[in-house]
Amino acid sequence: MKNIKCFLALFSVIVLFTGCAITPKNTHDLSTYTAHMPKSILVMPPINESPDTRATYGYWSSVALPVAEAGYYVFPITVVDTMFKENGITNGFDAQSVAPQKLQEIFGADAALYVKVKEYGSKYQVIQSMATVAVEAKLVDLKTGNLLWEGQEKVQQANDNNGGGLVGMLVGALVDQISSHLSDKAYVLSNHLSSQLYTPQLGQQKGLLYGPRSPNFSKNSVSPQ
Repeated sequence: MKNIKCFLALFSVIVLFTGCAITPKNTHDLSTYTAHMPKSILVMPPINESPDTRATYGYWSSVALPVAEAGYYVFPITVVDTMFKENGITNGFDAQSVAPQKLQEIFGADAALYVKVKEYGSKYQVIQSMATVAVEAKLVDLKTGNLLWEGQEKVQQANDNNGGGLVGMLVGALVDQISSHLSDKAYVLSNHLSSQLYTPQLGQQKGLLYGPRSPNFSKNSVSPQ
């Protein structure tokens, strides 16, 4: 009988820990975000960690639309770029090193979106090319320096040249490489990635919250499932 009681006690402990393992605690805390809900967002020049020099402007230009559609005023990218350059700041690393309070003083924005481009561009193999864009982003309140939101996303698109035999595949790969350099396929992917990363997706713990300019602003009170 004593052995049976010990076995039942051990079994109960195993069930308890198994339940914790398959039902992870939801740690997605949006309280700071909602407490410091920004009306305007300054999209900072991205830090480019990829070897492709087109990444900064190729990706930066894709951010404003989905953020604006989420319900925020977004400072025009061209104005922000000009303002930094006129003050001797010509790259994302130096721009993102400026203190949040100083940015708030200069631009009057409520929050800033800091972006790092981890991967950008196409990699070429014998008969295939792979376009990739990978980004990390965080939204920071400029008055307090508090982190409001952060996210990351990666998208890829392969282009196979598998028709017309080996010669056809090689020619196709060469044409694809030339056209990719001219058209920048990563730029097209950037728009898709930004839409996925910043568009509000309540209940899925992804995307920004709806901003004050959005008709869906009241939906932010819905708890994540």
